Amino acid sequence: MDFLKEIVKEIGDEYTQLASEAEQIETYVDTGSYIFNGLVSGSIFGGVSGNKITAIAGESSTGKTFFSLAVVKNFLDNNPDGYCLYFDTEAAVNRGLLESRGIDLERLVVVNVVTIEEFRTKALKAVDIYLKSEESSRKPCMFVLDSLGMLSTEKEIKDALDDKQVRDMTKSQLVKGAFRMLTLKLGQAKIPLIVTNHTYDVIGSYVPTKEMGGGSGLKYAASTIIYLTKAKEKDGTEVVGNIIKAKTHKSRLSKENKTVKIRLYYDERGLDRYYGLLELGELGGLWKNVAGRYEVNGKKVYGKQILANPQEYFTDEVMARLEETVDIPTPPLPEATAMIFLTPGMDCLPATPPGVFGAPGGSCTSMAM
Repeated sequence: MDFLKEIVKEIGDEYTQLASEAEQIETYVDTGSYIFNGLVSGSIFGGVSGNKITAIAGESSTGKTFFSLAVVKNFLDNNPDGYCLYFDTEAAVNRGLLESRGIDLERLVVVNVVTIEEFRTKALKAVDIYLKSEESSRKPCMFVLDSLGMLSTEKEIKDALDDKQVRDMTKSQLVKGAFRMLTLKLGQAKIPLIVTNHTYDVIGSYVPTKEMGGGSGLKYAASTIIYLTKAKEKDGTEVVGNIIKAKTHKSRLSKENKTVKIRLYYDERGLDRYYGLLELGELGGLWKNVAGRYEVNGKKVYGKQILANPQEYFTDEVMARLEETVDIPTPPLPEATAMIFLTPGMDCLPATPPGVFGAPGGSCTSMAM
């Protein structure tokens, strides 16, 4: 033990310590949605990691920017002295948009970046300034990069100006290098980073498959990768938001390949905090859904009524029971119909596919003819 302490002393690094002295508690940033918290952290009272990289990926118009801004708003609301650096690559964020989301403009800095090199330099400088300040004076801070897919490289711009029609083969290496430098520094500074990115269809795949762009750099650096798809949420004939289907493609904090639905509004309401809890409670056996009505606290009420006044029904006792059911296996959301081919010797199909929260397959359904 003395030998190990001597090594720690000689290294002289404030971040080098015995494992017994390391922090035991993982910190989280509440996203503003209980069901999404459960998806990314395994606890409805958790959230995205407080010192790691979280990737939010999806096709165009899946609400990645709105989703990120909703998390930023909740972060600033929960940390009155906190602030956020928003690295914008799409010129999508302006004062009007931020005001419509109810975000405090005095505590958010929009940093426009065009190239990977520019983002890397500015982000590293910001983290270094943060780390140089006294630890006791550091305020909660959050970074957002929106989006990685729109970042160019200095070589790509130079080639375009020189009218060279060539592909920049260094881009993926630059992305990997940027996150390689940032990952540990963000962890030391306890700064969460949310990165939005694009997905594309994998050509030649037997089953329709989505893949995140940008090479392997973000895939390795991110502790959590979430894929988003959406459907429009209407109030009468007016589109007021999205119902987003979120799936964990990678997670170091919870189980992978889980899927939940989240409601995202286009106004200052952002993410609906209670949406999805009724389904979670039903799957956990807390209540039953009979003809669209749920029996909660001895009352049979329609789901819309419960979500319109959630504090009345989601009491502390109910929330504690929901927290215990986060790992309850849930059935998958409807997907495109899959074709299953029986191989020789296989005479049955699984009656129940693996659930969203890691449910094992059910019993076999006979296929004898």
